Amino acid sequence: MRKWEGVLSPEEGEPFGVELGEGRGPFVIVCEHASFTLPQSMGDMGLSEEARRSHIAWDPGALAVARRLSAGFDSPLVFQRFSRLVYDCNRPPESPAAMPAKSEVYAVPANENLGGEARLARTDALYRPFHTAVSRLIDRRTAAGLPTSVLTVHSFTPVYFGVPRAVEVGILHDADSRLADAMLSAASADKRYIVRRNEPYGPADGVTHSLILHGISRGIPNVMIEVRNDLVADQAGQEVMAGYLSELLAQAIGSQVNNNKTFVNVRSQ
Repeated sequence: MRKWEGVLSPEEGEPFGVELGEGRGPFVIVCEHASFTLPQSMGDMGLSEEARRSHIAWDPGALAVARRLSAGFDSPLVFQRFSRLVYDCNRPPESPAAMPAKSEVYAVPANENLGGEARLARTDALYRPFHTAVSRLIDRRTAAGLPTSVLTVHSFTPVYFGVPRAVEVGILHDADSRLADAMLSAASADKRYIVRRNEPYGPADGVTHSLILHGISRGIPNVMIEVRNDLVADQAGQEVMAGYLSELLAQAIGSQVNNNKTFVNVRSQ
């Protein structure tokens, strides 16, 4: 295993985790903001404990929901083991948001005035291994003839910059809206939650990087799910939300299969 000097020690293990890697279900599930853990080399990044455990550091409840979806669909899950404050794996290396100097109202002292060498070290330690793992998993499934859609799972804070958010579940997409369209169609018949397209974020906010990298570039269906984190704050909420999302996803996959659309590789022009 490569030692990434200055970022991760060998004792800290891989920067990503894989569960159900041999699963044969329809999805590769990705959770880029699964953990608030900081590498030992980062110390506290100049942040209070409250900030380090808040939504700026991770997506609370997202990994728990992703794990339930992974188990329910017998589908592989790849998740990031370290905080997005060190490197946000849903952003490309050139994006300032990959290593944010400020997140909402919080300054992140350890990310201020980062030089090129430090940025490259974090990119090599966290971003590249994470996305290589996702790519290799999709490659293996393609070689095995397993139909695959990319599903990324996130959560968002109920209040952002002091403004309450009414949306409860966001279904996000970039240029390929096939899976999102089918999920939104299924959600329209179920009034349990306020479900909206490309909210509270959308492509203009730079949040579809993983979808572009692993889905659109390959011409395979892809969708990003955002869940308001107060709805998945405990095990009961996580189970309910995973059940709801499973219903939407099952209907979406079924409807697209019936329309002969889901697993046809259509590369964006």
